[in-house]
Amino acid sequence: MLGAEKQHLGALDLGMRTLAWLGIASLCLGAAWAVPAKEERRKAEKPKTDLVLYENLDLDNYDLTLDNYGEILDLNNYEELYDYGDLAPKIEVGTLAPRPKDPAALPNLGPTAETPKLQPPTTTGPIHPAPVPGQGLPSCLLCLCISTSVYCDDVDLEHIPPLPPETTYLYARFNRIGMIRASDFTGLKNLKRIDLTSNFISWADADAFRLLPSLQELILPENRLTALPELPGSIVRLDARLNRIPSTGLRPEAFRDLKQLQFLHLSDNQLDYIPVPLPENLRSLHLQNNNIQTMHENTFCNSQDHSQIRRVLEDIRLDGNPINLSLFPNAYFCLPRLPTGCFF
Repeated sequence: MLGAEKQHLGALDLGMRTLAWLGIASLCLGAAWAVPAKEERRKAEKPKTDLVLYENLDLDNYDLTLDNYGEILDLNNYEELYDYGDLAPKIEVGTLAPRPKDPAALPNLGPTAETPKLQPPTTTGPIHPAPVPGQGLPSCLLCLCISTSVYCDDVDLEHIPPLPPETTYLYARFNRIGMIRASDFTGLKNLKRIDLTSNFISWADADAFRLLPSLQELILPENRLTALPELPGSIVRLDARLNRIPSTGLRPEAFRDLKQLQFLHLSDNQLDYIPVPLPENLRSLHLQNNNIQTMHENTFCNSQDHSQIRRVLEDIRLDGNPINLSLFPNAYFCLPRLPTGCFF
């Protein structure tokens, strides 16, 4: 009886072990099969995802040019995304080629000229001191000469340097030029423009500009002038703003004979009246910020000729002066527009 019971228990234990091993084996097999299946599903889904991305691009009209480059790439932080330090060119210092051992391999350069021997200085004549830099040098050594234009801006000039005879345009701004001499521009028949803005000019000889037959533009703002020299008949533009010119610093009827004058700018000076008579071709008159207090009826128009019309004189600036323009209503009838200034 006991022997049969032991055999029965042993059979049960063996069956349970067998089932356990079968269960473990099935789990292992299931995991092994699941990995390839998951990989297959991922590979199957990836083309679908890529297809969706490409569907959003208009490949038919996709043209990357400089016009749409900023629309496709965000250039706001483009420099922050890349470190260009490692892209700097590396310079390698080379060495000379080794000298050949066989002298016959050297190239034949032919006979060489002898080095001239320096002669000792002689003391028979006087020794002249070296010239001081910047004194008497032609302008093309001190300044920049391009074609017929001479640029001498901000080079600490104290006077006008000698200019090439073909000079057409001179720019000598932001220097320390104190005066203009009659000899500074002698013989410069082609000179059309002189710009001496922001110097220390307090005086100009009476004939400094009068004999320049081609001069059209004389630009002298931000200086210390107290008088204007005589001007040539070819002048078109005179700009002498921000100086110290009083009315007594202008010759009587200084602008009457300047038939070509179109732009007369004398603002920020010390003028007491409008310089009359004004040339007929004048287009722009700037006299703001002076001390003008009155005017005549004939200042701009001929009071005896009410049919007169000055069509070109469209820009008159009298603001910043202690004058009430409404007190002179008959002075503007020939003008295309009223002057700028105080009317009350």
